[in-house]
This record gives sequence, C-alpha cells and structure tokens, in this order.
Amino acid sequence: MLNDKTIMVTGGTGSFGNAFIEAVLKKYAPKKIVIFSRDEKKQHDMRLKFNNSLFRFFIGDVRDRDAVFQAMKEVDYVFHAAALKQVPSCEFFPIEAVKTNILGANNVLDAAEACGVKKMIVLSTDKAVYPINAMGMSKALMEKLMIARSLAPRSETVFCGVRYGNVMYSRGSVIPLFVDQIKAGKPLTVTNYQMTRFLLPLATAVQLVLFALEKGQSGDILVKKAPASTMKDLAQACVNIFRVKNEIKEVGIREGEKLVTQEELIASEEFPEFYRIKGNRKMDYDEYFTKGHAVNIPKEGYNSANTERLTVAGTEKLLLSLPEIQKALQ
Repeated sequence: MLNDKTIMVTGGTGSFGNAFIEAVLKKYAPKKIVIFSRDEKKQHDMRLKFNNSLFRFFIGDVRDRDAVFQAMKEVDYVFHAAALKQVPSCEFFPIEAVKTNILGANNVLDAAEACGVKKMIVLSTDKAVYPINAMGMSKALMEKLMIARSLAPRSETVFCGVRYGNVMYSRGSVIPLFVDQIKAGKPLTVTNYQMTRFLLPLATAVQLVLFALEKGQSGDILVKKAPASTMKDLAQACVNIFRVKNEIKEVGIREGEKLVTQEELIASEEFPEFYRIKGNRKMDYDEYFTKGHAVNIPKEGYNSANTERLTVAGTEKLLLSLPEIQKALQ
C-alpha cells in the first residue's frame, strides 16, 4: 500500500517513529517519508541514523495549525503519534494535554481531510478506556474526534486508530526501572504482587499499526491482543535473566490495564490476534435518544486480568526478545 507513496509521521522522532520507519523500509518502497516533530536534536540523530534521501524533516508542533498544513502537502498516508504521553505531566498540566492531544490532533485531522490524504491512523492508549486521568481523558477525546471525522459525508480520507498498552522498555515504564534497580543492587519495587500488566514489545505495536493500515476501515479502532503477567512474575523474570538475588518488594496498588470496554466488545469484530472496534457508520441521533440495541453487554471488557497469562518462564522468553534487555545483559 505504501509503495511509491508519501507517508508522514507526526511525533516521528520518538521510539515508535524510529521502529515504524524501519519496518516500513523493510516491507515497502515509499516515495517520501515526512517526519514532523518539535525536537531538532532527535531529528538530527534520525537523519544520521537512516542517512536516506527519502526523508523530509519538518520542525513543528501539532498545535501549530499552519505548520501541520504546510508539512502535509502531497502526503498520501498519515500516522499520528505526536502526543503528551506521560501521566504526571498531563495530570499536573491538563490544559497542555488538551492543547496537544485534543486540539493538536484535530489540526492533523483537518489537514488530512483538506489535503486529500488516503488514510490517517491515530495512535491511542489503554488509558483512554474508562479514563481516570487527564492523559487518558485527552486521548479518549482524540478517539472521539477521529470517529466523528470518519462520519463526514464527503470525506474521501479513511480515518481509523489503534490502541495499545504500555510498550515494554518504553520511557517511564517499569522494566527499565527494574534493570536500574538490579544494577544498583536495590530491591525491585512492584505495585502489588498480583496486579497484572500487558506485555507489548515495540515491534508488536508497529505490527498493529501496519495491520490497521491494511485492514482498518473508517471509524475503526484496532487493538492487538497481548499476553500479560503479574507484577511479581515480571520482577522475578528480570531477576532470573540477570542471575541476581535482589529482593522484590511491594510498594502500593495501581489499577490493571484495559484495552477494550464491555460496551465496545458488542460492536467488535474478533481476529485471531486483533480486535476491530467498529465506529458508527452514520450520524443518526435516534441511535442515542429513541432506539436501543437488543444485545447483552459482556460481563467485562478485554483487560490484562483476563488475557493470556504468561508464566515466569514465558515472561523471561519475551523479555529476552527485547533489544534493550539483550544490550543490558552485555
């Protein structure tokens, strides 16, 4: 689909952007790759890393409507990864989350439609499911903006999204914390022994976006099924693969991850490795005010407590597949 096409990745200098572009170059032969981000240092590093004439780098912020429109000229496919992703940052400065994750996303949606983009995929998070913090709330509204835009009667752009939990070894996640604690000879601190977490390598997140590129219809949200482990098993697996005897210590409860709500499962299509949450296909207010759906709501959504549960050995195997863990073990 991307052969001889121009693609654009907002927030493209991050971990996802680098991994996604690597995957695209292996599978497709794009005409041009537009990287749109705020960080000139990361753009410089990426320019040196790929050393490829296909790249076009734009310094800009998704909050800047004019910059987004300028960068998106003649683009065929857009992958919207730019966001404020850290929960504390959004919690302490919620208006900044609104400006980037909601208003910024709307700028990208507007530009995609105006510039005749073939398909735009927005990247969302498990925290948008039953959101309890500012980051999750802003991402949930970004999803709603995408779905509403997909209903535009004259739009030729396909708008869809993906949703996934914390990527393993991403910035601020628990695995690099465990590695640092192991190297420092400190106890591994876990929230609660029996709390569960999805285990999603970055390569799997990229696979999900490529699946959405091929299968996503307008208004869809695609979710990758992923295994989970308890926090105790995850910590124990880290201790085992580093062959150390650090203590594992509980520090306090945090909620499990949720990827699909009970209500969304009603309208979902299940694939062997994915869920497709279908968006509304029409702007019909009767669906909300005068009509109902004679179906039973599932008892629970898809979350890290009811997905495939990895053993300690299974968790070790998945951890050892991460390039960051392989490097740390050296």
